[in-house]
Amino acid sequence: MEKEQYVCLVCGFNMVGFHPDTCPFCGARKERFFTSEECSARYQVVATPVNEKVTRLNSQPALGFEHAAYRIETGDSACWIDCPSSFNASLPRVDMILFTHHHFLGASNLYREHFAAKVIIHQADSRHEICRPFTFDDPFAQDFTLDGIEAFHVDGHTPGFTFYIFEETVFICDYVFLDGNGMKLNPFGPADRTMEGSRRIRELLDGRKLTTVCGYNYVIDYLEWRRRFEAGPPFGGF
Repeated sequence: MEKEQYVCLVCGFNMVGFHPDTCPFCGARKERFFTSEECSARYQVVATPVNEKVTRLNSQPALGFEHAAYRIETGDSACWIDCPSSFNASLPRVDMILFTHHHFLGASNLYREHFAAKVIIHQADSRHEICRPFTFDDPFAQDFTLDGIEAFHVDGHTPGFTFYIFEETVFICDYVFLDGNGMKLNPFGPADRTMEGSRRIRELLDGRKLTTVCGYNYVIDYLEWRRRFEAGPPFGGF
């Protein structure tokens, strides 16, 4: 932890190497920031099993716009999908951190340094202003498969938004929000590209044997998730 680093209590965004007047992600005033060391002391990252190979990671208590990250045991490596906002050195080693998009970078710079982990994100999102203080090892431009994890770039919510499939589990992050008995597409992005991305998601999921969907704040049975998705989620709203 050589550089100064602050965490926003409102949204959980990590600010690396500087102490701005406002959070570059949510706009909160600096009175709502605290140091990464204080964050680590106050917030623990708790693991909850999803299945035999996937574990959900959440800050406890909830930190800002609390989002889940997910640990995958591939057999050859340990990978995270997205990253917790709080740095906890006691977590088991991770080899790679794969991002859905640049909103949930969390404390990835600290985990990268601590574990010598590779941090991977789509090129289109790596160029965003808020990404400048973070290091990415392998910005990618095309779909890929790595240690059994399939990555699919769909654009929409962010230019580089990518969802992942590992065996029978889908990692969709916040491309869609559950809403009562239905769901909504994330409104923070261009509507036309987000709608087009949802059509690509549907095409990529068709014909697969899937059991579970892991979202940014939920884990749900795939058939129930797909029922809501097939109803045609409207664009907009938490």
